[in-house]
Amino acid sequence: MTPHFTPRLTALGIAALIGVCGAAHAETVLKLSHQFPGGKGDVRDEMVQMMARDVAAANVDLTIKIFPGSSLVKPQEQWKAMLTGQIDMASFPLDYASGFHAQFGATLMPGLVKSHAHARRINDSDFMKDIKGIIEQGGAKVLADAWLAGAFASKDQCIRKPDDAKGLKVRSAGATFSQMWAGAGASVVSIPSSEVYNALQQGVISATDTSTGSFVSFRLYEQVKCITAPGDNGLWFMYEPVLISMKSWNKLNDAQKKALTAASKKAEDYFEGESKKLDDKMVETFKANKVEVVTMSDADADAWRAVAQKTSYKNFSEKVPGGKELIEKALSVK
Repeated sequence: MTPHFTPRLTALGIAALIGVCGAAHAETVLKLSHQFPGGKGDVRDEMVQMMARDVAAANVDLTIKIFPGSSLVKPQEQWKAMLTGQIDMASFPLDYASGFHAQFGATLMPGLVKSHAHARRINDSDFMKDIKGIIEQGGAKVLADAWLAGAFASKDQCIRKPDDAKGLKVRSAGATFSQMWAGAGASVVSIPSSEVYNALQQGVISATDTSTGSFVSFRLYEQVKCITAPGDNGLWFMYEPVLISMKSWNKLNDAQKKALTAASKKAEDYFEGESKKLDDKMVETFKANKVEVVTMSDADADAWRAVAQKTSYKNFSEKVPGGKELIEKALSVK
């Protein structure tokens, strides 16, 4: 005689099995924040969108959900937000987290990186090994390297040499550049790049430095009269990696880590190919909008570096633990 409870047990067993299988394949969602315009051709947004597409295509139950334009976390708060679990990933200028780790200021140091080719060599240096070690000790991991060149621009005049900065109200991207601007006689206003347009429009600032990509994506050509492009004497280079919190990374299984690592490498290679194009696009866009475009001569760049040596480099070497050694390691990369 067949027991009456067998079908019920069988049904329960199937339900339990489905539940176990469902749990085993539960999708992991990583929240990624950045401050740049989304869906408008900003190469930094496209870099992380590419990562999200490739991770999705890998079919490892991993999704990257992107929150562009400071829509989830304010630019300066993204490092902390990663560590507290509010977000899992972020793309932002590492210098924004120098309040937590002062050594990060070396990744936005006047004249330390001289060109895109030089930035590639820097990536493989002892300098960057030290920086990435500090990032990991701090609770995050670099998924993709990215360096951007930058420029100077003003509402009133062209800025070629330090004397041109006297009396200007300048927005500077980080502490090290702020010190150089102040050394040249400017007064400094610290705000993220996403707020520069309004600050120029309202007269809060009269000049700014930022990445060539931000100059275009934030439409700053509508607010300035002259821009100093990187040319052959780029003073302004900034490290802007894609990061993931170590907690979020450690929760991924091996297949997910492999897929995210592969997607990150592809996105890094894409960005490296696009980074120089950002400079060219900036020049073309600003000229098309009737903004004067100039570059620095060798003598101009040397004059700025002399100011930086007395201000940014000196301050960093004296006040930041290991700062002198970090600068020396970076400068040793030819």
